[in-house]
Amino acid sequence: MTILALEFSSPQRSVAVLESGAGSPPVCGCACENSAGGGQPLRLVEAALREARLEREQIECIVVGLGPGSYAGIRAAISLAQSWQLARNVKLLGASSVECLAMQAQAGSLFGQVQIVIDAQRHEFYLAGYEIKMGIMRRVEELRLATRAEVEAKASAGDTLIGPEVTRWFPNGRILFPDAAMLAKLAADRTDFVAGETLAPIYLRETNFVKAPPPRTIL
Repeated sequence: MTILALEFSSPQRSVAVLESGAGSPPVCGCACENSAGGGQPLRLVEAALREARLEREQIECIVVGLGPGSYAGIRAAISLAQSWQLARNVKLLGASSVECLAMQAQAGSLFGQVQIVIDAQRHEFYLAGYEIKMGIMRRVEELRLATRAEVEAKASAGDTLIGPEVTRWFPNGRILFPDAAMLAKLAADRTDFVAGETLAPIYLRETNFVKAPPPRTIL
């Protein structure tokens, strides 16, 4: 299956293409950029396709990193995936960017008690705990919102803190961005495909919208 992975939940946006089949080595193409430049998602997609020497029409499945993280970035990735499914009827998957980070920590031999820390704004953090060993990865604490004091307590207990911008608040942390190439590998064996309209960012707060007042007539 040929998979296109979109990971836009952090300041480092990335796209990867993974093609694997029985009896043939996997083909992979990747592209990434800093979101501060207001980059174009389709430009990243085209760069990854060029590296993999594949065409848009060959994509069979798209997996989207659902965060938590940048709400705007995740929505952009979801919109791209939804549009692609409407145009080409590709299969879609959503995946946790936290799980992607845990897999990257394991691949980078960051073993032990690992806390994944992501900025949640409002002086809070998304926090999830994993026990990571060679060949074993186990979530020991569910993803939740945490205060800075709670994260600092984890560091004081000897846990390793990792995340996209973790050193902004915790100097001894390890910066790690969720990566589309790992996201593609995470999706390679999955078959729980979904319709585009069901994809939604992982957002632990209740979403509240304030309806705009009706326009006023000025005489």
